[in-house]
Amino acid sequence: MSPNHDPHRGTILVVDDAPDTLRMLCDALAAERYTVLVARSGQQALERLELVVPDAILLDAVMPGLSGFETCQRIKAHASWSHVPVVFMTGLSETADIVTGFESGGVDYVVKPVRVEEVLARLATHVRNARVARLAREAVDVGGHGVLLLDARQRIAWRSPQAERWLRACFPDLHGDAPLDWLHQLAQSPIGHELCTPRRGDLPLRPDGWALMAKSLGPAGLGETMVLLSAGNEVTHRPTPTPTPTRLDVAALTPRETEVLSWLAKGKTNRDIAEILGMSHRTVNKHLEHIFEKLGVETRTAAAALASRSATA
Repeated sequence: MSPNHDPHRGTILVVDDAPDTLRMLCDALAAERYTVLVARSGQQALERLELVVPDAILLDAVMPGLSGFETCQRIKAHASWSHVPVVFMTGLSETADIVTGFESGGVDYVVKPVRVEEVLARLATHVRNARVARLAREAVDVGGHGVLLLDARQRIAWRSPQAERWLRACFPDLHGDAPLDWLHQLAQSPIGHELCTPRRGDLPLRPDGWALMAKSLGPAGLGETMVLLSAGNEVTHRPTPTPTPTRLDVAALTPRETEVLSWLAKGKTNRDIAEILGMSHRTVNKHLEHIFEKLGVETRTAAAALASRSATA
């Protein structure tokens, strides 16, 4: 199926205070079968995000009130929105302004007056890349792994739900993507290097000696470092005993089967899953047959329940 006939192009939030620009972009995006959301200011954009999380954001850099750069920083500081790619629209062509856009969290920019063909091409690439990255995150989430990414400034660029729970347990005041001093050295450490926190004199020990272990998994591209978290013991610096493997742990699902199961657990129909993953309805059915067999279940409900219990364990 070609992109022009893809019924699931995605949702785009367009943020601009200029009515003419909004109208032109909305018409062009709608013609390409995108669902379009509109905001006239940075504050209104944040309010839209409280209701719907889009696949990408086209954001004017210079607006009255909250600027595009400030808006992007707030978006990236919100755990539920930080993965959404932001493409700036700007009349500012100085290098310093472009650098500011990237530092605030943008992935790309187009210069005003915008060229519609260029905007559509860039958006299609970023939406596709973001979708692939989201599916990878979903697979991590279903597995219940504590994984996070540190950017070049050692800020937390992304964290899995399990990592979020463990970080909150150790750092109740953690805010957005704020850097954590105890993780800094991991960015320059060899693969396999471990840290343990809290330490004596750093943070108060819990009565049970519980601590958070962090291991460097090495570079993940674009200056990012991948980190694996696990619950451990501050005194022994060893991970706590591994819990008994669940049925999902030993099922040996393939990456594609894991993706299908993750969307099944979120209540998606076979047709939805086929559109999201870009496969045929028959292929989805075949994957589900293998999943049911490996998990030892007979119904969609039972498979979804197993996946949900594993993700929240």
